Amino acid sequence: MSLSIGIVGLPNVGKSTLFKALTRKIVDIANYPFCTIDPNVGVVSVPDARLDELATMSRSIKVVPAAIEFVDIAGLVAGAHKGEGLGNKFLSYIREVDAICQVVRDFKDDNIIHVNGVVNPASDMETINTELALADLEIASKRVSTLHAAMKGGHDKKLEQQLVLYERVFQLLEQGKLLSSMAWTEEERVLLRESNFLTLKPMLYVLNVSEEEIQHFTRSSVGEESKNGAPPSTVQVEPGVVLPLCIKLEAELSELPENEARAYLQELGVTETGLDKLIVSGYARLDLITYLTTGEKETRAWTIPRGTKAPQAAGKIHTDFETGFIVAETVPWKDLLSAGGWLAAREKGLIRSEGKEYVVQDGDVMIFRVSK
Repeated sequence: MSLSIGIVGLPNVGKSTLFKALTRKIVDIANYPFCTIDPNVGVVSVPDARLDELATMSRSIKVVPAAIEFVDIAGLVAGAHKGEGLGNKFLSYIREVDAICQVVRDFKDDNIIHVNGVVNPASDMETINTELALADLEIASKRVSTLHAAMKGGHDKKLEQQLVLYERVFQLLEQGKLLSSMAWTEEERVLLRESNFLTLKPMLYVLNVSEEEIQHFTRSSVGEESKNGAPPSTVQVEPGVVLPLCIKLEAELSELPENEARAYLQELGVTETGLDKLIVSGYARLDLITYLTTGEKETRAWTIPRGTKAPQAAGKIHTDFETGFIVAETVPWKDLLSAGGWLAAREKGLIRSEGKEYVVQDGDVMIFRVSK
C-alpha cells in the first residue's frame, strides 16, 4: 500500500525545510518562490514504541516499522487553478497524493519574504483552500455537463443519481466549501473518488511558529486549547487537525545525533519531537491502523485501513494468505507483553481464534493459519 501525504502551502512558509527535516534528505531550499518545481519524495517510518518492546520480548533480529511517503510540492499562489505560478502543474501533483499537509506561516522574519508581503495565517489558509476548491469546481462543472449530455439519450436512473450528486458537489464548491467537511455515504465517496477531488482528501495543517511561540502551545487539535489557554486565533478551518510546529527547530534537531536531540527535548520537558507528532497525525488522518507480527526473525508493523477484516489483513503479508485464510490467532500487544511471550499468553488463555468476519484492531498481534 503506497501511502502519500503532499506538503503544500504558499511560497516561503517552510515546506521544503519541513520535508528535509522529515526525511533528512537534502533538497533545494531558497528564499524565493517556485524554488521547488518538481516534487521531492521521501519515505519515513511511523514512530511506534510497541515495536521495540515486542522485539525485545521476542529477541527479534530485525524490526520493520510502518512507512509513509511525504511529497514536497512547490508553493501555490492565488490564481493557481488558472495556471498562475505554474499552478496547474502543482495541482496535478497534489491530485496524486492520499492526504494533504498544509503548511501555514505564523512567524515573523524580515529576512524571509512573504509572497503577499504580510504574515497572515488565516488569509494564507483561505487562499490555499480557495484554490483547491476552485480547481475542484472546474472538474465538477465538466462532470455535470457530461452527465447532462449523456442523459439526453433517455432516462437512466444511475446517471440521474450521479447528476444529483455532482450538482450538489458543484453547489458546495461554489460556496467555497471543502468536500471533506461534508457528510457522504460510502457509495457517494466511491463515486467522488473517481474524480480525484482535492478537497475530498484528508487535511492536516501545520502552523509554523517561532521557537519562542512553540513553547506556549499545549494543544494541537481544532477547537482545543493552545497558547495562553485559548484557541489559536488563526485556526478557523474546515475539519482537520492543526499541529503547531517550529520547523526551524525541528530541522536543527533532525541534524543532531539522536542522543543529543533526546537530551535537548528532555530539557524542554518534551517526550517526542514535533516531526514524530506530524507523522503519527498524518497516519491517523489517512484512517490507518497497524497490526503486528513478532518472532525471532523480525517484529513488523503492517498497515491496513481501519475496518479491515482478518483475511484481507492476512493478504497484506501475502496474497495467498487471504485466499487460504483459515483462522487468525490474535492477542492485544499489551497482553502479550505482560504475559512475557506467545506460549505464556496461550497458557493464560489470552490468545483468541478469530474467523473471517473479525475486524482487526490497532495493536493486535497476529498469527495467521492458512491452507497450503
